[in-house]
Amino acid sequence: MRRFVVCALVLATLTGLYAQMRARKWAKYEHEMQDPVEDPPDAYDPGEFVIGRLRYRSNRDGRGGYARWGIDANKGDRIFLSTLRRLTRLHTQSVEEIIDIDSEAMFETPFLFAISPGDWRISASQGERLRKYFDRGGFMMVDDFHGPRDWDNFMNGIHMIYPDARVVELGDNEPIFKVIYELKERINVPGANVVHGPGYEKDGVTPFWRGVIDSEGRVIIAICFNMDVGDGWEFADDPDYPEKFSAMALRLGVNYAIYSMTH
Repeated sequence: MRRFVVCALVLATLTGLYAQMRARKWAKYEHEMQDPVEDPPDAYDPGEFVIGRLRYRSNRDGRGGYARWGIDANKGDRIFLSTLRRLTRLHTQSVEEIIDIDSEAMFETPFLFAISPGDWRISASQGERLRKYFDRGGFMMVDDFHGPRDWDNFMNGIHMIYPDARVVELGDNEPIFKVIYELKERINVPGANVVHGPGYEKDGVTPFWRGVIDSEGRVIIAICFNMDVGDGWEFADDPDYPEKFSAMALRLGVNYAIYSMTH
C-alpha cells in the first residue's frame, strides 16, 4: 500500500512538471500578439464552439511590437470564451484557435474573428478561400477599425472575397440583435486608449453596426466599425475600464456567437 502511495505521488509530481514544461498552445505566435496570457489547465481540450482568430497579413505588421491580427490577443478572446461558458449552454473551448488565412483549417472553424481589418491585405487566393468558407456557412466578426481610410481598405479586402458584396446597416429588428439579448440600445464600445478621452479613434466619431449579407439575407460578416469591442473583452477585468462598455461588448459577442450557430 505504501509503495502504491509513493508511486502515485511520483506520478502526480511528474505530471505537474510536464504541464509546467509544456509550451503554451500558441507559443509560436505569441511574438505577434499584443497581450498573450498563460494557458488554462484545459487549453488542449476541444469544444463544440471556439473563436477562430484570423491571422492575416498587413503592411503594418510589427509596428508596436506585434502583428495587426494579434491586437487584443489572446487575453480578450479568452475572457470572451469564458463568458460564453458562463452565460450559455455552448460547449465552449477555453482557448482560441489561430487560423492562418492561407490555411484550410478555417473550414473547421465556423466562427472567425478579425481585429483591425482596416489594415489587412487580402490576396486573390485568400479571397477565394474565404469565399468558399462563407459559401459553406462560415461566419466572421470584424472589429476595431476607424474612419474612412480604414473602411476603404477593409472594403478592398471584402471585394477580393465577393466583388459584389452587399453591406447593410443592421437595424434593431435584425435577429442578430435578438437571439439572446435584446440589444435595442447599442452603446459605442471605445478602446482603452480613448475611453477616458474623446471616446473615438482617428476620425471615426460615429459607431456603425453593419453586415455583409448573403443571397438569403443571412449576416455572414458582422462589422463593428468605429468601435473597439475587443477592448471591451480584454479589459473586462480592469477596474479602470468602465463596466458598461465591457457589458455591452460581451453581450454583443454572445449574440453574434449564437447567431452564427443558429442561422
